Amino acid sequence: MTVRITRPIQGGTVRAPASKSEAQRLLLCAALADSETFVACPEISRDIGTMARCLDELGAAVRYNTARRKFACKFTRQAKLDGRGAARAALPRPPAYCEGGFTVTPLGRTASGSQNRADIFCGESGAALRFLLPVCAALGIPAAFHMEGRLPKRPISALCGAMAANGCVFSEPGLFPLTLEGKLKSGQYILPGDISSQFVSGLLFALPLLDGDSKIHITGALQSRPYADMTLNALRLFGIKAQQDDHGFCVSGGQVYLSPKTVRVGGDWSGAAFWLAAGAIAKTTVTCTGLDLASKQGDRAITKLLSRFGARVSQQGDAVTVYPGELNGIEISAEDIPDLVPALAAAAACARGKTVIKNAARLRFKESDRIHTTAQALSMLGADITETADGLIIIGKSKLPGGDTQSFGDHRIAMATAILSGACEGPVTIRGAHAAQKSYPAFFEDFADGLGAQLRRIED
Repeated sequence: MTVRITRPIQGGTVRAPASKSEAQRLLLCAALADSETFVACPEISRDIGTMARCLDELGAAVRYNTARRKFACKFTRQAKLDGRGAARAALPRPPAYCEGGFTVTPLGRTASGSQNRADIFCGESGAALRFLLPVCAALGIPAAFHMEGRLPKRPISALCGAMAANGCVFSEPGLFPLTLEGKLKSGQYILPGDISSQFVSGLLFALPLLDGDSKIHITGALQSRPYADMTLNALRLFGIKAQQDDHGFCVSGGQVYLSPKTVRVGGDWSGAAFWLAAGAIAKTTVTCTGLDLASKQGDRAITKLLSRFGARVSQQGDAVTVYPGELNGIEISAEDIPDLVPALAAAAACARGKTVIKNAARLRFKESDRIHTTAQALSMLGADITETADGLIIIGKSKLPGGDTQSFGDHRIAMATAILSGACEGPVTIRGAHAAQKSYPAFFEDFADGLGAQLRRIED
């Protein structure tokens, strides 16, 4: 889908979407629990739906229900073949926003829970792959992991190596689907801290299920630590304990996931960051509601960063408001907040002076090479932006010409180009704008209906 923006945002109030990172973690814990759990979640992004479907394929029963209308969907796979003959998984189409959530009947309590082999269709979700690999191994379920898009190229060898050293056998590297055999053993797991915190999270979910105690030893500094903190928080809600030390985590075996009966997915600070940055870019007042100001999500750092740029930021209750202010370039270290980089780069493109974003090398292994695609997409609209080995250098301008750009199949690039329209003198056309659905299905609806932008959708 192509979107043509003819008028940027005019200001207003929007509600943050449900956090896909929180939802994925809570759904997985619910699938491992001792009894049924209701996961309150107001909407389903593509990544949330993928995790729900993967858990269903693993043997749990995951159904979505809404309070506003009679609607229920079971996240089962419907096999289809694309042009390459690869199996693809079809997701049901729930309303973009509704009151409701997931009812999760856990593994072992469904008729399909005793399956001998699981085919797990991860789509493009790195979390689904990296969380469920260790979980399947801990449960002793042989599985084949099917992947799409850039997911087969994203790093996984460090996690597989640590698991192979503790009882698992994988298919030959480079062959897909990735197959897993064997049962995970308790012991020591050595992981690098500078590739993906999802490796650590996956083991934190799996190791409590083993008989003995285990240690996750992290070499170097753990980057994206707030995401590991989110995992620990989800585990605590289900009665699982893990101890941190200077070198990693100690996890006792023989633990039981205890259902709290109901848990709630919080608002997504990663998605809200685009609205807050949009207000700073367009120099208009934007309020984003539905946010937990004490959230474990690292991306709530957006409020401090926008303040450093020069925007005026107010926080009250579950709402954050950005008021117009003169923006000036700053230096940003992104090791703990990589998902904020596209939104921050858009803000920097219209901030006076130079902005330097560093320590973001892991972005080269996301849905796109996000350092490169951020630079490419924003420069197409007139931004002065240069990529470095681990980040970006941006020289701000008061106004940009606008023009044609593209998402490169990356949801965060699609949203970053949309909000930069607030600094553009001409229309902005975004090709591949539907990529935003991966984390924020209603992004362009909120962009227009909530904040007053004018846009036209063109089906490709």
